[in-house]
Amino acid sequence: MSGVSRRVLVVFGILALTAGTAHAQAIGSIFGKVIDQSGGVLPGVTVTVTGTGLQQPLVGTTQASGAYQFPSVPIGTYTVTFELSGFRKAVRQGVVIDNASVDGSAVRVNQFVPDVRLIRNEANVGFARGVNQGLAATTAPYVLIMNPDCRLMAGAIAALRAVLDAQPQCAITGPRVLNPDGSVQGSARGDPDMLTGLFGRTTLLRRVAPFLPIGRRNVVVDEAIRSGQPSVEVDWVSGACMLARREALDAVENFDERFFLYWEDADLCRRLRATGYHVRYVPGASAIHRVGHSSRTARRSAIRAFHRSAYLYYATHVAPAPLSPRRALARAILGTRCWLQLMAAWR
Repeated sequence: MSGVSRRVLVVFGILALTAGTAHAQAIGSIFGKVIDQSGGVLPGVTVTVTGTGLQQPLVGTTQASGAYQFPSVPIGTYTVTFELSGFRKAVRQGVVIDNASVDGSAVRVNQFVPDVRLIRNEANVGFARGVNQGLAATTAPYVLIMNPDCRLMAGAIAALRAVLDAQPQCAITGPRVLNPDGSVQGSARGDPDMLTGLFGRTTLLRRVAPFLPIGRRNVVVDEAIRSGQPSVEVDWVSGACMLARREALDAVENFDERFFLYWEDADLCRRLRATGYHVRYVPGASAIHRVGHSSRTARRSAIRAFHRSAYLYYATHVAPAPLSPRRALARAILGTRCWLQLMAAWR
């Protein structure tokens, strides 16, 4: 499993917020300025532009004035996002957990010292354990947990925190998570069950018949966005990006480290809800996530980890009795599904 999710996560303790601003014109150029809440400019921020008029993203950095500009851009619809450095003033404590990466990415964290601390593991300890390491290394009341292949858009932290501030029983807020092309990912969902494998976020039936009630129950982002509400209570949100209340995490002893990769977010949210907390999806906050980028270098290991964690979740929350026949059925279905995906991965 050592190849899976080698660059695991970023954990931030939130203190003061960065309110980056971006103004884009698709008539000849895209430009803007990145500032913090006090009006201070943020130079050296990595700016990425994606959109319908581009064959590949535009990447640049803000100048000493905090400004950025991309000239001669075709007419189209664009999204402007900012890298980690654009949020340095947003955090009191930043921690990057490096799960024995081999691509030199850990070295890049040094440019953020002392704002960000790097913890390097000699072996890949998995996502859940890596997050717990980051939590143990911080003390702030709110913590932002992100995958390494996820980018926050300006104003996201402020929107997520506003919900936590307003609702003391809310344990976790999750943003609207977008694909690089701007389409919405199914990052807010209903509790998994036996039918999730058929109607889950990435399944064929979900794509062919998204209107079916069972599919809408498993992936609830569309209804949440259409509601027009600033936040919507959901069963769980993706661990790719979430802002969590430390007090709530402490109450359930953080992530369950039995989950090496996948489903640890669903498990965490379910345990939090069992203690009286709730979870909310915040469409007004956005993040861009390149799904599977963290695990693409070890595809077959990721497939095995996914199905092992799916069974662990099912045995823990759906069929907790050790001799339950539903466990045997789930093991058979997941085992077959895993084998089919492994065979496809070999091609």
